[in-house]
Amino acid sequence: QVQVVESGGGRVQAGGSLRLSCTVSGFRFEYYTMGWFRQAPGKEREGISCITWNGGDTYYAGSVKDRFTISRDNAANTLTLQMNSLKSEDTAMYYCAAKGPRYTGGHCLDDAMYNTWGQGTQVTVSS
Repeated sequence: QVQVVESGGGRVQAGGSLRLSCTVSGFRFEYYTMGWFRQAPGKEREGISCITWNGGDTYYAGSVKDRFTISRDNAANTLTLQMNSLKSEDTAMYYCAAKGPRYTGGHCLDDAMYNTWGQGTQVTVSS
């Protein structure tokens, strides 16, 4: 059974940090491109960071670049998003998504390419 489970969300003050994790099972994680997305109330879902399966190239939305860091541990089937210098506008539900195996088409910040999603974890940043 394919599963993607996010954890690590919570409430933090502006300027603080959170570390999100995404643990997967039921598929060969090392062959999957992984992405982090978020959706705030009343807004469209936004691709914020992704990491490819082949080479581990990383990409970031301009809104989080230099503040967030994505990484993957293939041995542990885990994707991580380190979020620093959090702002109130980072408040959203954060989702982990997977696309594969060995997918090479499209850009990994495009949510349309993903076919496996987690349930999300809430991040609330208070100012």
